[in-house]
Parts: sequence; C-alpha cells; structure tokens
Amino acid sequence: MNAYVKRALVLSVGWGFILLGIVGLFLPVLQGILFLFIGLVILSSEYVWAHHLVTRLRQRFPKLGGIADLATARAEGWLQRISHRKPD
Repeated sequence: MNAYVKRALVLSVGWGFILLGIVGLFLPVLQGILFLFIGLVILSSEYVWAHHLVTRLRQRFPKLGGIADLATARAEGWLQRISHRKPD
C-alpha cells in the first residue's frame, strides 16, 4: 500500500472516531468516551500530541492501558491479514 494512501486512511479513520466520540458524548446510544479513546490511539501514530495524551491516560488508568495494548495487538494482526503481509 502506498505510504500516502495509508497515512490518509489512518488520519481519516482516526478523526472519524474522534467525531463519533464527540457525537456520542451527547447521544445516549453511542459510547463517546470509548470512541474518543480509539480515535486517540489511532491518531497517536501520526500526531505527537495524541501520543502524549494517550501516554498520560495510560499512566492515570493502567487497566485501560492493558486493554489498549491488547486491542493494538489485535488491530495489527487484522491489518497484516488485510494487507497480506507477514508479521514483522
């Protein structure tokens, strides 16, 4: 996959989750905090501010950090299967 396309896709998905999270804060159907956290984790690979914010959240809530690590590992596995790459 082209690096430009991959970066655009990561940014689009990350900001999409951030927007869903903001909407979810006002609608009782969506879990706003969850979507905000997912968006921050995705954007942390591209933005330093998001990486610092996720690091602070992991320090403040260690259980959340463990769940995020597990989710990151699963997402990397899915991305490898989708892109037909072998694990690093």
